[in-house]
Amino acid sequence: MENPGFIGVYKLKFLGKALEDLKRIDRAHQKIIKAKLLILAKNPAALKNNIKRIGGAEDNLYRLTTGSYRVMFRKGKDQLVIIIVRIGHRKEIYLKI
Repeated sequence: MENPGFIGVYKLKFLGKALEDLKRIDRAHQKIIKAKLLILAKNPAALKNNIKRIGGAEDNLYRLTTGSYRVMFRKGKDQLVIIIVRIGHRKEIYLKI
């Protein structure tokens, strides 16, 4: 049965810093992060327990929890696009934004 809140497949866009961040992470965690990002693109509602809006930060900035790592992203307002802003360990990521 299709999720009634699902409106389509989101396109993932990485900012330059986010790609650099991902390359610095070990391969095992990269695979987990990439798998969660694919799920996020297909159906964000499936990960709703792992997604929270970041308060006090820029408008429309969210985080996705993937183990000890966090993926900071924005949702496109008019388009089905998710912009990956930063990726990092939970101890360091909040210092980067």
